[in-house]
Amino acid sequence: MWDETEPVCLGCHSAFKSGSVVYRCEICNWRICSPSCHGLAPAGTHRQLECIPLRDKAVYKHLQTSTAAQVKLMYEAILTLRCMLLKTVDRPQYDRLLGMDPLNDVRQQIPKLWNRNQKEIVERIRNQWGFAEYSELELHTICGIIEVNAFEVGQEPTKARALFPEAYLLMHDCTPNTGHTDAPQTHHLTVRVLRDVKAGEPLTLTYAHILQGTLKRRQHLREEKFFSCNCRRCTDPSELGTNCSALRCTRCPRGHILPTDPLNPEAAWHCRQCSTVMSCEAVILLLEQLSQQLETIGGNDVDGLETFLRVQGAVLHDNHYLLLSVKHSLCELYGKIEGFLIPQLSREQLKRKETLCRDLLEVVDQLEPGLSRLRGTIMYEMHVPLLIEAGQLFQGGVIQRAELRRRLKEVQRILKESERILALEPEGTPEHGIAEAARDALKNMGDV
Repeated sequence: MWDETEPVCLGCHSAFKSGSVVYRCEICNWRICSPSCHGLAPAGTHRQLECIPLRDKAVYKHLQTSTAAQVKLMYEAILTLRCMLLKTVDRPQYDRLLGMDPLNDVRQQIPKLWNRNQKEIVERIRNQWGFAEYSELELHTICGIIEVNAFEVGQEPTKARALFPEAYLLMHDCTPNTGHTDAPQTHHLTVRVLRDVKAGEPLTLTYAHILQGTLKRRQHLREEKFFSCNCRRCTDPSELGTNCSALRCTRCPRGHILPTDPLNPEAAWHCRQCSTVMSCEAVILLLEQLSQQLETIGGNDVDGLETFLRVQGAVLHDNHYLLLSVKHSLCELYGKIEGFLIPQLSREQLKRKETLCRDLLEVVDQLEPGLSRLRGTIMYEMHVPLLIEAGQLFQGGVIQRAELRRRLKEVQRILKESERILALEPEGTPEHGIAEAARDALKNMGDV
């Protein structure tokens, strides 16, 4: 339900590298990345909000007497304190904040969550740090506003949660018509439509991963955002024909086992071709076992991932979300790691990379069509095997110049689409870097 917060610079939110020099803010004495951190400017969030109050309450003394594990927990309270300080520093912003729903009534029904917030955030801010002027209810409300409405921003190793006064109004949908991205330095959020939106159609975003199955997505949304999704994808057992959750039937050769009622997490699953039935408990147990097995495979273990695909492909539909996750990893690993760099790939491995990309695109084009980041990166990965294969076939006399030209034009089309999508990402992001690489590849290809 929550991730443990690692200590970060309160100016720019970057994580500290192991063994790096320890710098501290000259005012509040909390750790920073460097004295020249851009986030320590007078107009920055740290200086405007918590820096002086942390100094005045001498909170740094608790840092000095706390264990490393206790210090990590202290960072969880910083964002809540920042929001609370807006009450006196910037009342209009604080009032806008209170316009966001904290879902206190729902969250109070989750004792594990509410009690943890009480101990690690509310009591820490009020009792340990001395901000007793803020009531318990006020602090719990801010906790809820953050948990319900915050966006994750940044790229590893600089990741944080942030609140945006307009973006939170967008509805959730598991096949969204908008995407969002934030600028690396400022974390300003940009929301853009991914496809044409009809008049009167609501703008939607997703708080769940596109390539997750319905059980997992709905569980995540219930536990992290406190609502149950009933969107078009969630209500369809086949997930809009993608079969991202389907299991292969053990009794008939062509059947697939799907939930009888995907909105009921306890409903039975059945084969649409025969009478085979599985309990939801059995499905969940199977998926947990397979997930654990997948986690034991190294992230760069191409052979291990391929074996998982081959073996579990007899159990899961080709588009099952666990297999899609493996395919996504493999389509990036082929060509990126030692032993599988582009010059080292055989024709069969190049073809394999192309096939993996096409499998992924077929699903992504159904669930997140248009200007999707995921679609843009997969298309870039796919252009490489297509380009090399075209050259090899021509040099080997297998295809003639006209066919070579047709294939190269297809590669250019894919590169142009990838560049068009990823060029929309902010400068400094990996995706923007891929857009530049696509642009260079097009330039190198010249006219065909």
